Amino acid sequence: MIRVLLADDQLLVRAGFKVLLDAQPDIEVVAEAGDGQQAVAAVRVHRPDVALMDIRMPVLDGLVATRRITRDPQLPDVKVVMLTTFELDEYVFEAIRSGASGFLVKDTEPEELVRAVRAVVAGDALLSPGVTRRLIAEFAARSKEPTAADALSELTDREREVMALVGIGLTNEEIARRLVVSPLTAKTHVSRAMIKLGARDRAQLVVLAYESGLVRPGWLG
Repeated sequence: MIRVLLADDQLLVRAGFKVLLDAQPDIEVVAEAGDGQQAVAAVRVHRPDVALMDIRMPVLDGLVATRRITRDPQLPDVKVVMLTTFELDEYVFEAIRSGASGFLVKDTEPEELVRAVRAVVAGDALLSPGVTRRLIAEFAARSKEPTAADALSELTDREREVMALVGIGLTNEEIARRLVVSPLTAKTHVSRAMIKLGARDRAQLVVLAYESGLVRPGWLG
């Protein structure tokens, strides 16, 4: 079972998500929280696979709560997906930088929410299906200037190539087609790049790809 925690200060939002997720045979909502402080405490107690975290909450906002969760060495396997009302929320890219595995808009289609939860656990999630790859570049353009690429020195040429493709939003299957390799081979290259760079997930690979200058805004056309 995929264990999920819901963190949102709106009871109706949590109730709707809970009904939808609990109806799935492989997903169970194990805890709820009405603010960021409660969310952090609940994650430490219940150790969910995925925490669906609203960005704007009282007491402790979702960004701070996410940083506390993703930087806790005792919670290495908890994935955080941010919830936002607007796709162009100015905090979204900062959420990814804080360690979130991606984000979803609250009005996403029910089947997309379920698919996203499963994808996060599989390690393939990045952004809401409603958010285009162009948006990735937009938020990357707002990030700090590219830093020296010393961190990439341990990567092979192929791993750099794969990381760049992850950076522009391609899935393992799309990378495999682009490089004419099997999806398993593509996944292996992605995993090795993550291990070498100490990246928590694919979302952090995207951040590193932009911040190192390996991928630059505008490449998406």
